[in-house]
Amino acid sequence: MLATERWRQMIDVEHAQSDEMRGAVPAPTDHWRPYAANFRADPRRTGDDLVDLLLEYISPDQTVLDVGAGGGRLALPIALKCRSLVAVEPSESMADVLTQQAQESGIEIVSVVQEEWQDAQVDPVDIVLCAHVIYTIRDIGGFLKKLDAHAKKSVLLVVYNAPPQSQIYGIWQEVHGKERLPLPSLPELKEVLEELGINHQVDLMPPQSPRGFDNLEDAISQLSRRLYVAEGSAQAHRLEQVLPGLLTEEEGALHIRDSQPLRPALVSWQPNHPA
Repeated sequence: MLATERWRQMIDVEHAQSDEMRGAVPAPTDHWRPYAANFRADPRRTGDDLVDLLLEYISPDQTVLDVGAGGGRLALPIALKCRSLVAVEPSESMADVLTQQAQESGIEIVSVVQEEWQDAQVDPVDIVLCAHVIYTIRDIGGFLKKLDAHAKKSVLLVVYNAPPQSQIYGIWQEVHGKERLPLPSLPELKEVLEELGINHQVDLMPPQSPRGFDNLEDAISQLSRRLYVAEGSAQAHRLEQVLPGLLTEEEGALHIRDSQPLRPALVSWQPNHPA
């Protein structure tokens, strides 16, 4: 099986399992609305390893495109250094957070295109950035080729070494009684890039500490959404039963016991086309 086909298959079976567990409850039109406010971050913050690494690739005379910019956690710090930045972000709630933060921070060189990347009409730029977007992109080949086609100098792609929700896979097993089917991540991406003939570099970053939960009630609320557990269901009762024994307190927050921290990687390459 081709790497691009395996990638699509992993997404299809994961989505089918999600739909099965979700039941009659429709998927939200804007998945990020309950979480968008959590993606606010000071554009002028220091000590952010990923921001610091990305800024090494940016110079003041360059133009940047951030595909899947979210609330601007990366786009806005970069905008403070580059000549101009276009943020492509399909989520209305995320785009609102980004726009508001840019206004509050006096950053005027950011323009927002509220479209899926596959549909967005934007001009080529020097640097194309795409962070934590590709996990659910079925046409990964087309997606990556469009990133490549819009970069004059470099493509910077940030992806975890494991699926973003992998830290709760053990809880999924406890609640639903079956193994969670994973989404693709860094290992599968490397195979896809090799298949596409894209010569890339991978820079692994330090493990990322999980955000954690404020209290048990917060943990149940968040995990119920992420596990597709309906209120009052047998799965909801099971989650309430087992969760206290699966959590541990660290530095004033509750964390999932024995979960492995996610490790971001910066995958970079020069565009595969004439400048």
